[in-house]
Amino acid sequence: MPFKRFFGRGNDEPTPPPPDDEPEDEGEEGLAPEAELAADEIDRDWRERAAVVIPGGTSTASKRPVSLYGPDSQVGPAHFTSAQGCRVTTPSGRTLVDCTMALGAVAIGYGDDAINRAVLSAVANGNVCGLASTAEVELAERLCEVVPCAEQVRFLKSGGEAMAAAVRIARTATGRTTVVGCGYFGWQDWCSRAAGVPAGASADYVEVPFNDVAALERAARAAGSALAAIALEPVVNELPSPEWCATARRLCDAVGAVLIFDEMKTGFRLATGGYQQFAGIEPDLAAFGKAMANGFPLAAVVGRAAIMEAAESTWISVTLAGEATALAAASAVLDIHAEIDVCATLWRVGKEMRERVAAAVQASGVPGVRVTGIDPMWSIEFDDERRQRAFLEGAALEGVLFKRGAYNYASMAHDDDEILLEIERVASTALVDVSEDEEA
Repeated sequence: MPFKRFFGRGNDEPTPPPPDDEPEDEGEEGLAPEAELAADEIDRDWRERAAVVIPGGTSTASKRPVSLYGPDSQVGPAHFTSAQGCRVTTPSGRTLVDCTMALGAVAIGYGDDAINRAVLSAVANGNVCGLASTAEVELAERLCEVVPCAEQVRFLKSGGEAMAAAVRIARTATGRTTVVGCGYFGWQDWCSRAAGVPAGASADYVEVPFNDVAALERAARAAGSALAAIALEPVVNELPSPEWCATARRLCDAVGAVLIFDEMKTGFRLATGGYQQFAGIEPDLAAFGKAMANGFPLAAVVGRAAIMEAAESTWISVTLAGEATALAAASAVLDIHAEIDVCATLWRVGKEMRERVAAAVQASGVPGVRVTGIDPMWSIEFDDERRQRAFLEGAALEGVLFKRGAYNYASMAHDDDEILLEIERVASTALVDVSEDEEA
C-alpha cells in the first residue's frame, strides 16, 4: 500500500518557511552554504538551551546528543519541531529522513490521518475522568484476539513500566523471587545496576547472554525452586536459535515458573502479535508498547488469565494508564493492521533499507563498518567511535537520521522509491566523507 494511503497527500509534504537568514531558493542541492551555517547555529543553540535546563539535554536518554552522534559531538540536530511520514523538521528548517522512527515507537508513520482522527475524537469526548473508559475494555478485548498468549490485559504508559509490572505479577503468582533474564527492560530498579540503585534491589535478577542456551540452563538450575520467571527480549539484533525460547519454555514448565516476553520492539513489527506469533511459541506473559499505539504513550501486560489474576493481589496502578487518546491510537493501529499486512510491508521495506545501506558500506571501503540485524529493525555498526560520529553527523547534515548503536526501523512511510534512494545516497556520501577526511 503506498505511503499516500495513510497521509492523504502522497509525498508532497509542506515545506517549512525558511529562517530569516536563509535564501528562499535553495536549489536542488538543499541549503546554500551560508544558510547551512545558519541552520547549524540554530540547531546548536537548541542543544545549548536544553543542556541548561534538562540534565543530558533531553528526558529520553537515547535522544541525547551523545547518544545520537557519540562523545564530543558538536554538530548534528538534536531537536525537532514537526514530523510527518518518515520526515522530521528541525528548528532551523532542516528536513531529515528519520530511520530511528522514535526508537521504534512509530511503524505506520508520523502524523497518520486515521490515527490522528481517532485521537482527536477521543479528546473531544473527554480524555480522562473518575471512571474507566469503555475504550480500555474494547482495546483489551481486541488485544486478546490478536496476541496468542493474551487472555487478560493491564495497561500502562511505558515499556519499562510494563516489564516491571509483568515481573511483579510473576513473583506474586509464584511466590518466588528470582528472575533470569536477557535483554533491555528499561531503567527500573528490579533489573538495573545503575548508579543510585541499591545493591539489593536487583539482587534477585540474573542476566544471561543472548542465545546462550547453556548459560540459561545453568542460571535456571542455580535458581532452583526460587525461580519466579524467565524474562526474554526474544530478538537481540538477530533472530534467536529455535532452541533459545524453546529451552526457556521448557525450564519454566519444569518448575512452574513464568515465561515473559518483552515484545516492545517485536510487537506490531515482526508480526502484529509479536515474536510469539512470528515463531509460534507462547509465553505466559508479554509486554507490548511502542508501535502498538504508533508513538502515543501506551504499554500493556498481557497473558494467561491464571497468572494475570495475580495483578489483583499486588499493587500496579498508573493514573493515566487508561487515558483515551493512547487507547484510541492503538485501536486505530489495529484497524490498519486488519486492513493491510503492515508487518509484511515492514519486512519488505526494511530489507530494501538495509541492503541499500549495506551496498553503500561495501562500496565505500571504510574499514570496520557493517550492517547487522533483521530486516524490520537493523543496525549500522562501527568498530571506531570517531568514524561512527563523523558518519552520523555527516548523514544528519545531508538529510538522514540514523541511530547510533541501536536499531534503525522500517516504517510504512519509508515505502517510497525516492525515500529509499535518498537513504542510500546520504549513506554513500557520509561514508565517502569519512574516508576522505581520514586521507586528508
